Amino acid sequence: MMDLDTFLQDPKVLPNYLFILPLSIKPVFPGLFCPLVVTGEKDIEVVTRAISTGGMIGALLEKEAHTSDNQKREDTLYTVGTMCKILKSIKLPDGGLNLYISTQNRFRVDSFFYNEDALCAKVTYLQDKPYNRSRLTAWVRTLNEELKAMNQKMPMFSEENRLNLINIDDPSKFADYMASILSIEPDKQQLILEELDVKKRIEAILFHIEEEKRIIQMQGSIREHVNKKLEKNQRDYFLREELRQIQKELGIIQNKGDLVEKLKSDLDRLNLKGEAKETVENEFARFSALEPNSPEYSMSLNYLQTIAALPWADEPFKDFDLKKAEKILNSEHYGMEEVKDRVLEFLAVRKRRQDTKGAIICLVGPPGVGKTSVGLSIAKAIGKKCYRFSVGGMKDEAEIKGHRRTYVGALPGKIIQGLKIVKTKSPVFLIDEIDKMGESYQGDPASALLEALDPEQNKEFRDRYLDLPFDISQVLFIVTANTLETIPSPLLDRMEIIELSGYTSNEKLNIGKKYLLPKSLEKNGLNKKDVKYSPSILLSIAEGYAREAGVRNFDKALDKINRKIARESLTNPEFKLPITVTDELVVKYLGKAPFSEDEVKKADKVGTSIGLAWTSMGGDTLLIEAENYPGKGELNITGQLGDVMKESVNIAWTYLKREAVRRNIDYSFFERNNVHLHIPEGATPKDGPSAGVTLTVALYSLLTNQVMKQKLAMTGELTLTGKVMPIGGLKEKILAAKRCGIDTIIIPYANRNDLDKLSDEVKSGITFCPVKDMQEVLKLSFPNDKHVRMSEEEYIKVDEEKLKQEKENENDSKYLKELLCQLTNRVVEKE
Repeated sequence: MMDLDTFLQDPKVLPNYLFILPLSIKPVFPGLFCPLVVTGEKDIEVVTRAISTGGMIGALLEKEAHTSDNQKREDTLYTVGTMCKILKSIKLPDGGLNLYISTQNRFRVDSFFYNEDALCAKVTYLQDKPYNRSRLTAWVRTLNEELKAMNQKMPMFSEENRLNLINIDDPSKFADYMASILSIEPDKQQLILEELDVKKRIEAILFHIEEEKRIIQMQGSIREHVNKKLEKNQRDYFLREELRQIQKELGIIQNKGDLVEKLKSDLDRLNLKGEAKETVENEFARFSALEPNSPEYSMSLNYLQTIAALPWADEPFKDFDLKKAEKILNSEHYGMEEVKDRVLEFLAVRKRRQDTKGAIICLVGPPGVGKTSVGLSIAKAIGKKCYRFSVGGMKDEAEIKGHRRTYVGALPGKIIQGLKIVKTKSPVFLIDEIDKMGESYQGDPASALLEALDPEQNKEFRDRYLDLPFDISQVLFIVTANTLETIPSPLLDRMEIIELSGYTSNEKLNIGKKYLLPKSLEKNGLNKKDVKYSPSILLSIAEGYAREAGVRNFDKALDKINRKIARESLTNPEFKLPITVTDELVVKYLGKAPFSEDEVKKADKVGTSIGLAWTSMGGDTLLIEAENYPGKGELNITGQLGDVMKESVNIAWTYLKREAVRRNIDYSFFERNNVHLHIPEGATPKDGPSAGVTLTVALYSLLTNQVMKQKLAMTGELTLTGKVMPIGGLKEKILAAKRCGIDTIIIPYANRNDLDKLSDEVKSGITFCPVKDMQEVLKLSFPNDKHVRMSEEEYIKVDEEKLKQEKENENDSKYLKELLCQLTNRVVEKE
């Protein structure tokens, strides 16, 4: 039998026994000439013995590194490898070997064994599965094309490799060569080595090429992104350098030294005195000593820049033309003669005195009547810059007086911010929604406004951020509100109140024609020639779709119509401009009118009455309902009535109980019935004393089973003795009555002089009935009332008869008690 050494030395046969050389980087494929470096002592010994026995060696890839003496070397190796012929061996300076090998055949390990500590293996050689060479030609060409395309995008093969690929015509050898030169992971290369189906081997290589193409594409994207970023950084660098040179030419700050110099120049121009000068000098000295990376640097810088940006110097009186001011007010607002007169009187006094001191004007009225626009017109009329801000919903007093500088992100209050923006010491400040300020744990903004709006205090207004006295007495403050009830009395005391009431239908018509319609047409890309509105159409829109005190909903309705016309003119070929708006078009675009004659409140049933109320939204009508049902004289009240209104109900109820006796009405009604009084729209809170007479009329209608006079409304506070007290908001209540088609209004006698202040347009079509007491109200409300009231003498006589009857009943009661007592005693004696 041939021993191992003799068998390995025989070059005529493929040896079945091979020395095994582990490969740590990647496997080697058959058919190649390649270098190989061996460094391990045991591996060098194996190579030396293989060279001495014919130079044949088996190369196997390691699954994992051999890390311990207890671990068998063969357990770390794959079982399929390549038989190699060592052609040349060169010793390296570090003791290793540089081999030049020729790879020949695939083999599979049948078993491992050791020969004098050298790892050997019994092997079986593997052959490719039979294949049709012509059929694989297409695969090889496809593989070649993919390689060429990939090599053009990113050259990855040397000229030598490219020539080798051209010269290889065998598909199996071509696949092996490709697998060896591609950058495929070792474990995946091992799978390709183990694959004996040439077609599948080529498919695996194609898959790896496609994967490599995607990676190359991603690398290209990353490289392009990096290049762009580098280009942008370089571009930004050059631009910054150019900007630095431009800033230097313009004197703009470059570094801290430039910043300190410019800031000192700005502060010196302010000519500050007293406390302000001392504080600013100390702060500037501290800022000059700070480093830019100090956390206090930006805080101190912002503080000094804020001071430098404020207008500290007093300004002379800026004259204005009173006639021009009147012209501006008239051109921008229709009607409101009383308001305009008040504003012009204020401006005339200011011009007469050449006064630079500001004032506080409070414009009060329902939404949409033009309060804000009047404020802006005042600023325009006197040629002042205007700063506008809203305090509605504000709950933090720091919004008015600023934050302490010690807080991160601290800012001055709205007053100082506004002065910093307008850069003048005598601007107009328009403060909206002053009646809607809140109060929270963060303070009360209304109280903070006291100092700003008080002429005696605002000469030295002290914002918390500045912590310096600043004179804001030259600011003209104009505030707007819907109601005065929620404004604190101390704040209200500092204002000059100018009331703006709602508009009549005729005023709405003129406002719509002169102001709202042109603005709406322009806003929606139309002009006067495209769309035409007749006065009757404008009036019908105002009365049917915008029956509020102001004109905001009127404006929205016009906008909606014009928007739909603009859209239809572009989408409907049959729709041609110009067009005249008709009633049909209004219904088409706006829908049916929410306000119609059928929905007008009417007191046409027993137990109902119509009252007039004033709200922050303008005037309104109240329908009061009362019903009775069997009970014990209880009075139920619903409709979200406030405490004052509930008191008015109790006063009316007590008054009617006494009145029932005076009018010979069956008093048992109060003892046998419960009464439920309700004011509809229960979700809306209601309060105030002016519904006293209306409540009484509704209860009297229920008590006497009568319906009050139609198209009649009333307002007035009732006292317990029946007197009618004066009310407020008469104009708004009259306008609300006119919107509901009412032609007769009962008002307190004390308000008769208020009628003289109203225009004829407001009073037209209304009959006013001033009354002093409730008797006159009942007489006007129930002209056919059969319950005649007793005179004072008759009432006294009735009282005397009742008293006499009560005494007789009392005597009879005493007699019966004595008789009962005697009978009881007799029964006891007999027993």
